[in-house]
Amino acid sequence: MLILDEAKNNLKALSEKFDGVLTAFDTDKMKKREEELGVLQQDPDLYSDVKRAQEVNTEAKNLKDKLKELDDVKRGIDDLSTLIELVEGEDDESYLEEVNSSLSDLSAKIEKLHLETLLKGEYDSKNAIMTLQAGAGGTEAQDWTQMLYRMYRMYAEKNGFDFEENDLLPGDVAGIKSVTFTVRGLNAYGYLKAEKGVHRLVRISPFDANSRRHTSFASVEVMPEIENDTSIEIRPEDLKIDTYRSGGAGGQHVNKTDSAVRITHLPTGIVVQCQNERSQIQNREQAMKYLMSKLVELRERERLEKASSIKGEIKKIEWGSQIRSYVFQPYTLVKDHRTGYENSDVFAVMDGDINGFIFDYLRKS
Repeated sequence: MLILDEAKNNLKALSEKFDGVLTAFDTDKMKKREEELGVLQQDPDLYSDVKRAQEVNTEAKNLKDKLKELDDVKRGIDDLSTLIELVEGEDDESYLEEVNSSLSDLSAKIEKLHLETLLKGEYDSKNAIMTLQAGAGGTEAQDWTQMLYRMYRMYAEKNGFDFEENDLLPGDVAGIKSVTFTVRGLNAYGYLKAEKGVHRLVRISPFDANSRRHTSFASVEVMPEIENDTSIEIRPEDLKIDTYRSGGAGGQHVNKTDSAVRITHLPTGIVVQCQNERSQIQNREQAMKYLMSKLVELRERERLEKASSIKGEIKKIEWGSQIRSYVFQPYTLVKDHRTGYENSDVFAVMDGDINGFIFDYLRKS
């Protein structure tokens, strides 16, 4: 049958693409590393260092899950090949829907794995620290910043990443002036690093009594979370540490003690702060982690001729600087080739890995 011939050709193409994925992942090396980690996990001395034990267990789990995912896809290809042969031999068209469904499912899984093979940067596997900052647009921009914050939080939850809010400065009337949060998971930075830059929103403002169209801007900064880099030296005499009372809804300790911490690195002028934790010690540890990440990022920018490797070019949060525009009004009738949606009342000019999610989020908002 012609339909089965097409399915066989598609399966062959997927199988060849998956072979390339297996080569890129180097499964033999992964299995060897899994065995090494298994030996480490059996060593009682490992658990005397809680942090090291967590790192080993996390790496072992990630390897185990990835090998299982690869094995499941390989088994899926073999099962579908057998099903096609069965349908072809019995000349039974009742299974064609199942064949097409399996092909679509395999295609999505292999495309995801193929994307992961491209995340080979030095920091791509790290957690991501993101900072959103409202720009030109006043209350409208602060509301837009909150929308972006909610969008990234939903993206993290949808993709199984852990999400932790670290510092938040609410807007004067509505929205958020700035917020810093951490997205934890394998390749979190690799997936989110393309989001760095200025994001522009065009819509009829809900804060304008005359229902006029407004343009708002928000900047997104993405850094890899660096736990420890021995090549970076942070001297105590280079730090200015200020403490202050945390903002927010309050609680038993929050807002009653100077638990929030702001650290200024005097040689570079970098300022980091954290107020999310309950104690000053925890906030200080978290702020030092941010400082380490920023210093590593600064070093990489200085090392490269262009500042696009880690953070990208720093631009003003205003017109002409945006990397992506989200246009609500006037709307444009479009068909998105990733989602197949037609006549959407939302049109986003999109770049980066989370395009499909952004389109879904904006369409349903």
